[in-house]
Amino acid sequence: MFDKIFHTYIRRCILVKKTNICQYSISSSSSLMNINRSMKKLLDEEKYQEALNIFKANDRSVVSDIAINFALKSCTKLKNLEHGKRIHQNFSSQIMNNAFLNTSLIHFYSFITNKKVEKVFELYNKMSIEADDITLIILFNACAQLPNEHGINIKNKFLDQMPKLFTYNTNVLNSFLHMLMKFNEVSIAEKIFVQMKTKDIFTYGIMMQGFFENKMFEKTSNIFEEMPFHPNRVILIILFKTCSQLVNDRALKLATKIYNQMSKKYFQDSTLLTSILHMFMKYSHIMNAEKVFEQIQMKNLIHYGAMINGYNINNQPEKSLNLFKELKEKNLEITEPILIMVLHACSQIGLLDICQTIFNQIPSHLLNNHRLQNTLIDMWGKVGFVDKSLKIFESIEKRDVMTYTSMINAFGLNGMGYEAIDLYKRMPIHIQDEITHICVLNACSHSGLVDQAYSIFNNIQVKTEKIITTMVDCFSRMFMFNEAQELIDNFELSHPPCLVMYMALLSGARNHRNLILSKKIYQRMKQLFPDNQQALISASILLSHIYSSVGEDQEAKQVRLNRLEGIGKNRIIGTTWTAYNGEIVRFKAHDRSHPQSREIYAEIGRISTELMESEHEYDSRWITREINDDESIESILCGHSEKLALAFNFIQQPIPDIIQLTNNLRICGDCHSAIKSIAKLRQRSILIRDANRIHHFDKNGQCSCQDHF
Repeated sequence: MFDKIFHTYIRRCILVKKTNICQYSISSSSSLMNINRSMKKLLDEEKYQEALNIFKANDRSVVSDIAINFALKSCTKLKNLEHGKRIHQNFSSQIMNNAFLNTSLIHFYSFITNKKVEKVFELYNKMSIEADDITLIILFNACAQLPNEHGINIKNKFLDQMPKLFTYNTNVLNSFLHMLMKFNEVSIAEKIFVQMKTKDIFTYGIMMQGFFENKMFEKTSNIFEEMPFHPNRVILIILFKTCSQLVNDRALKLATKIYNQMSKKYFQDSTLLTSILHMFMKYSHIMNAEKVFEQIQMKNLIHYGAMINGYNINNQPEKSLNLFKELKEKNLEITEPILIMVLHACSQIGLLDICQTIFNQIPSHLLNNHRLQNTLIDMWGKVGFVDKSLKIFESIEKRDVMTYTSMINAFGLNGMGYEAIDLYKRMPIHIQDEITHICVLNACSHSGLVDQAYSIFNNIQVKTEKIITTMVDCFSRMFMFNEAQELIDNFELSHPPCLVMYMALLSGARNHRNLILSKKIYQRMKQLFPDNQQALISASILLSHIYSSVGEDQEAKQVRLNRLEGIGKNRIIGTTWTAYNGEIVRFKAHDRSHPQSREIYAEIGRISTELMESEHEYDSRWITREINDDESIESILCGHSEKLALAFNFIQQPIPDIIQLTNNLRICGDCHSAIKSIAKLRQRSILIRDANRIHHFDKNGQCSCQDHF
């Protein structure tokens, strides 16, 4: 971004130099004057090729320094590398002894193409005269573009002359700061910044950009608040991007304040508005983002992309698909990045009809796009149609780590542990990474293949925290708590405690209804992670479930009361999606907002009667709150969003052959048991994806997870 600023510096400085062009030797002959005037006129009219033609048509002996300068500028504008090099060769001695021409030549090599930055270093080393301010700006910018050994030597040379460095003007120091930041020399840049007597808005912008690129986001916002100037568009963009990274109250207040104070002229700036959209979406301020989006008169793909991505991260994939539809209606080009985001929205919803509809709209020329193919493997796997994932996987000749990992994950999500292991073993070892290892261990875990998981785990050379956590989870799911604890103890010999490991252990203890172990783990978590309130709230929810599951209702009630205030707005609402005739329907627990709500609840009553006649008993251990006077165990559990979505499908005509649901939380034990029976009673295949995996409920009353959920 700040390369443009340096371009501005250089152009501005060169314009200043042009006013002093008369200091260079100008021949009195009329032919030289005519060449100069003609070339100058053509340059002013931006007719660079014509100007260069005049220069080429004249003998070397009758061109002045001014004409050479005009010719180099023409080559720069035309990006004509070959002719610029020829001018350099033909007039080498003349150029190298002339500071103005020297600068023009460096400018030519620096900006015609980044690949020629090395030429800037070469010219600088050959210079027989001291570099002026413009040359230094170009030189430091070249170092920033290519921070190699040459750049390091130049940086060190000027750092060794630190007192002299401060004799240069602000523009030179700014370019030096920019170079230091590109070399990750943040502390040195800070020291120079503090000692600079004169700072302009570019100085602050360069420091902000440097801090941002070095992931020092707090310092980025701090220096913004120190800045005595009104921010320009570039600085505003950096600020909003910074606040998107920080995602804390202070950053939100700062971003909101600056947004509200922003000049109206900035609301026409596409790039700036995109950074604002990203920022509001990161803070889940969806209405604010939508307001900004609506104010944009000429919406482009970048704006749509920011909104689609924002909806995805805020668990509103339906809105992503609606925007995609709007984008198509406006005949905007469908690009790979947009499609990938839309396919991620489809993956979130996880419903075949919706995914197939979007898939059918993919332009044929993009179907061979490698990133898109990997995304499709992931999407079909998350929808539960592994055969579609496998078909795409097998069509790819050059498979990379993402291709293999996506397919392994697709197998794992769908309870196909052996297939995941087989593919993992066929995958080239040298491209396996942390995510690959985690996916295959998860696949084993979801299929109850603990011995195979441990064998794979032992063969992993570098066991990262996440890999160990996955193995802890695998042991815990199989109620192998001693083995899980041993992994945690060994990890903590050389690492700080990991919260996720304890959550995995506690979740396993909950499933095993092991109250003693659960209380022990919970107390340990309170000691180790006292400041992580959100995690402790999640842990207390699990603990209250365990108290309820063993009939200790009073203790469960007390745990719930203790956490009630902490949950607040951060509580995740259970949501289930389903679709019929291409329309997405969303249900929350005890939802009565659907137009067919009366029919839905009547169908739930019929289903409940069938379940109890088949000896299903509603499991009160999965109720995590107090039962009100007007409620029963049956009414609470029948109001779960999965059962509402299921009943909705059964009142449609015709009833779908395969009923598909997606739940944003883990399916509860009562719903899992009930749906196994419903699939058998109603002779319908039911496919439910929850937060952990995909459950294929067969008409024979079995689930693909084999109750490992």
